[in-house]
Amino acid sequence: MKIRSLTINSRAEVIVKIVREVLTLFKVEIVGRAGEADYAQLSVVNRQSGCEPPSVMTEVFLFARDGACEKFYFVSDGKADEVPRAAVHRAIKRNVYAFFRTRFAVPPAPWGILHGVRPTKIVHRWLRSGMSPEEIVARLGEDYDCSADKARLITDVAVRQLSFLAQGDARTVSIYVGIPFCLSRCLYCSFPSNLLPSEKKLRTFMEVLARDLNAAAEDVRTLGLTVQSIYIGGGTPTSLPNDFFAEMLKMVYNAFYGSHIAEFTVEAGRPDSMSAEKVAAMKTYAVTRVSVNPQSMQAETLRRIGRNHSPEDIVRMVREIRAGMDAQINMDVILGLPGETAEDVGRTMAQVTALAPDDITLHALALKRGSNLRLKMESEHVELPSDAETRRMSEAAVRAVEEAGYRPYYLYRQGYMSGDLENVGYARAGSESIYNIQIMEEHQTIIGIGGAATTKVLGIRTGRMRSVFNAKDLVTYLRDIDIYIEKRRALLRAEYEEETP
Repeated sequence: MKIRSLTINSRAEVIVKIVREVLTLFKVEIVGRAGEADYAQLSVVNRQSGCEPPSVMTEVFLFARDGACEKFYFVSDGKADEVPRAAVHRAIKRNVYAFFRTRFAVPPAPWGILHGVRPTKIVHRWLRSGMSPEEIVARLGEDYDCSADKARLITDVAVRQLSFLAQGDARTVSIYVGIPFCLSRCLYCSFPSNLLPSEKKLRTFMEVLARDLNAAAEDVRTLGLTVQSIYIGGGTPTSLPNDFFAEMLKMVYNAFYGSHIAEFTVEAGRPDSMSAEKVAAMKTYAVTRVSVNPQSMQAETLRRIGRNHSPEDIVRMVREIRAGMDAQINMDVILGLPGETAEDVGRTMAQVTALAPDDITLHALALKRGSNLRLKMESEHVELPSDAETRRMSEAAVRAVEEAGYRPYYLYRQGYMSGDLENVGYARAGSESIYNIQIMEEHQTIIGIGGAATTKVLGIRTGRMRSVFNAKDLVTYLRDIDIYIEKRRALLRAEYEEETP
């Protein structure tokens, strides 16, 4: 649907953002041109009561192209346990959502108005307040129009996470090391990665990475922090040549490894980046978890998305890792890839579950502005599966993992996800990734090192999460490393350094 203009009786950016989130959910475009619009104008007027908890009446005026106007009124109430401002925002969003459901008879969205990367956070808050899982499922439906299936999913995930989030104390942290290189760029990728550069530039990167690692290790020691898990991601860390890869692992190991490490993960990604030497290096430096990301086990799909390997190569990679080292294996699958059907996903899942990985992550395709896929959709009219088909894919994939004995343990969402779905990690009992839980729930400080890495500090003083970022651009990261080291150090010291009398 296309509307020429949108007016809202508020200049507050957050209110505009809330309304636009609902428009995006129902694929409504504000085009600014009369000739392309189905309607001339959508006007949203919100009136808040002065009572506590607040109540919001939303008036929606829909103007046709000939000037005729339709008027709608919706009222939603806040709850006593909500922060008043949050209650107002939720009420506005629920009212605008109700308008589209009522006026255009569109089916309910699986997640209703529950928006944001980490929907489990609200469940954890309610669990801490003493609400039962059954009460939480009902509340998600009542307050957020969330479907029963999605409400149960995030509630089950949150409950399963409780024992992991209870581990450690305020000085327990995890380490993320970013290796921003890939052998080629996949069609859907929007991550800040670079094609593998010359050996000379790689040597420069390794020297800078060493400084970054050593500075972070010094901060960990000085501030008395305990490292729980290490995660090496990217990019594709295994895209490094064998000797550089082993050198990188050795540096990370020497900086942080010890008896306190519960998990050490490396993203191996794709078969064309793996070798026997890299498997041996991961064994030498005590890696406990390896991520293998086929995305699909359909040969034509792999070709279409720019993956230079076959399904058989994935099978061989998993078997070589198992033969060469004792590590848990995670495998990723993407739902909604161009040209695929639910039947393709069913075949992929049969092949993936036959390999019996410890952990399977189901990703819904997120269409990002920086991806080649987005460009091709605009220039070459590449089509994606419909939302309905993508949901069928999800049903097939979830059925496969549940029948194979996997259970969901972490979840996150992104913008512009196919089918209004989510990314969910499923694991066998005892194989859950501690790092995945911690990074998604923002329950722990994550110290970021390397290209495009982010440091997120959950302070013991403020209790709030604050972040600093290394440059996404490789040239800038290499040039300004001392600036990024000092920013990270200042943030860590502000929260963890002991106060002197």
